Amino acid sequence: MNILILPDAAAVAARAAGIVARTLQAKPDAVLGLATGGTMQPVYAELVRRHRSGDLSFARAASFNLDEYVGLSRDHPGSYHRAMETALFAQTDFRPHATHLPRGDAPDPMAEAVAYETRITAAGGIDLQLMGIGINGHIGFNEPGSALTSQSRVVPLAPETRAANRRYFDRDADVPTQAITMGIATILSARACLLLATGAAKAQAVATMAMGEIGPACPASALRLHGDGTVLLDPAAAALLDPAIVATMDAAHG
Repeated sequence: MNILILPDAAAVAARAAGIVARTLQAKPDAVLGLATGGTMQPVYAELVRRHRSGDLSFARAASFNLDEYVGLSRDHPGSYHRAMETALFAQTDFRPHATHLPRGDAPDPMAEAVAYETRITAAGGIDLQLMGIGINGHIGFNEPGSALTSQSRVVPLAPETRAANRRYFDRDADVPTQAITMGIATILSARACLLLATGAAKAQAVATMAMGEIGPACPASALRLHGDGTVLLDPAAAALLDPAIVATMDAAHG
């Protein structure tokens, strides 16, 4: 796992967008694993900017998102379908049939999770998986206690996860209690993984991920088992790391 500390959150977003762009330039029909959340918003804004300037096309690419809330339709204001459509899909040349998220309002969420895993496999797997990290160390919605061998499935959301996502809903009662998520093994099957974290609130989770025991207590720690994993941090998110384990940023690759 290669850890890079960048000057600020804007630099983290720019570097991440650059990695996505290079992936698509090398392989225009790449399969991207995408994520939602506040950390990803500036990344998608930069990708949209590059697309509008004529420097980047998604016309041959496909995407699979990490997760979706159980019980929400794709048009629900709080759904990840809606968030992705607004932030990226509708503003670029992604083909509508090439962007995939689990169906949150599927009649049988468990069956939908299994079908989602099958669709990822049928697409040839994911070339580059983007993700953030939760304050409790989750990736996707793999909460602490998730098996490192887990695949796409329905999961209950931890209280701290629901509290962090409360701002996207009108009332406490509206925050979903379950989600369909890629499993940890599904995430690790991507050919490359890219995790972003910014802000002091993520510092403890980042430190546990990078320096703690690899295991279910901190799902993100599983990224240390991946042969091509990169972590992009701002100084606040990296504040608790031992400097000895941190790679120095190479500005030549910006």
